[in-house]
Amino acid sequence: MLEKLLEWDRSTFIYLNSLGVETYDTFWTTVTEISFWIPLFLLFGYLLYATFSLREATSRLITLLLLVVFVLFLTHWVKLGFSRLRPNNDATLNTVIRILKSPTDFSFFSGHASSSFAITVLVYLFLRQHRKWVGLFFIWPILFSLSRIFVGVHYPIDIITGALVGILSGLIFYSLYYRFIKPGSVLTRP
Repeated sequence: MLEKLLEWDRSTFIYLNSLGVETYDTFWTTVTEISFWIPLFLLFGYLLYATFSLREATSRLITLLLLVVFVLFLTHWVKLGFSRLRPNNDATLNTVIRILKSPTDFSFFSGHASSSFAITVLVYLFLRQHRKWVGLFFIWPILFSLSRIFVGVHYPIDIITGALVGILSGLIFYSLYYRFIKPGSVLTRP
């Protein structure tokens, strides 16, 4: 069963990667860069401080930063544990796929997918009752994650698993925020 799943993953990756065309290469290589999304991160911070009191916005931002550290740490250790080669580093693949980036670390699971989905889920949950349009933020992790296939560095299972880990992490940190961190919670009362 695992063999069939990995074969599906490989063939789906080859198919999706082959859909890339030179005309959109600049788009995908730009979208995959974290620095491109800095204005979005600033918007997240602005919305938190525009929506909540200084104390509550700060505690939400700290929760968000702790989430990022947690997801990056988890992603790093899982990648080391699985040690799955990225498609661009696989000698059986790298001659038949389009490669626009060449990272040398491991593939499983996607840190782009896990971190972007985690951040978006938490920001969405924090703001959904105050800003009805925040669901649009999910465009970011979808584009950010898909870019990893088009630049040739992640398989679909890497992306799917990363997204699921990110979603679950965002939900857990949202729960932890309301249980332990939110100003006025049992543990923060004077």
